Amino acid sequence: MSNIVTFKQANLPAVASLSTALRALEKDVGSAGVVLLKMDKTGHWVYGADQTEVEDDSTWAVNPFSFVHGFIAWGDGEVLGEKMVSVSQPLPELDAAPPNAKRGWETQVGMSLKCLNGEDKDMEARYTTTSVGGKRSVQTLALAIAAQVEKDQSKPVPVVRLKKDHYTHKSYGKIFTPVFEIVEWISMDGGAEDAADAAPEAPAAEEAPRRRRRAV
Repeated sequence: MSNIVTFKQANLPAVASLSTALRALEKDVGSAGVVLLKMDKTGHWVYGADQTEVEDDSTWAVNPFSFVHGFIAWGDGEVLGEKMVSVSQPLPELDAAPPNAKRGWETQVGMSLKCLNGEDKDMEARYTTTSVGGKRSVQTLALAIAAQVEKDQSKPVPVVRLKKDHYTHKSYGKIFTPVFEIVEWISMDGGAEDAADAAPEAPAAEEAPRRRRRAV
């Protein structure tokens, strides 16, 4: 069974231009119906206002044309300003940060994903991050796509599982960092078999565990 992967508002340029654009992230270390995806401080992947946990075995297709970089200014739990552009463009010019921005303008990177299976199948999500670990994980994924495009332009879409890693900070203790584990490469129209869909289904009588909603 093949997955048909279509991305909203993709505005796709030539695949051949992907490598140069994505490699721009090596120097940088939402639309309606799209949820915000993040890793919380306890290392759980969650999305939406209710902080719903992502299913452990879910797979996500990353839109290779959706990578963005830019800046964001945070106030007291709210976004005061955001300037994001495609990685195919130079970083946007900055004016003075909003007066109440606690850390001024912060560098931010991100991309868009689409869930391929499970309860969240076909849901589109936007992931952006300002943390060092988060930016490094996006950079690593971008460079992997660039290398894949240089090798095989017919399958530029990575299918990933959302994983985590951690390190110990001398002041803050265990810090979790996101990992995008690539499990396969597919074409923009979904030309690949999804191993998750091919896996045996659980017995019908066994009820799937209820997912938790985490406190904000």
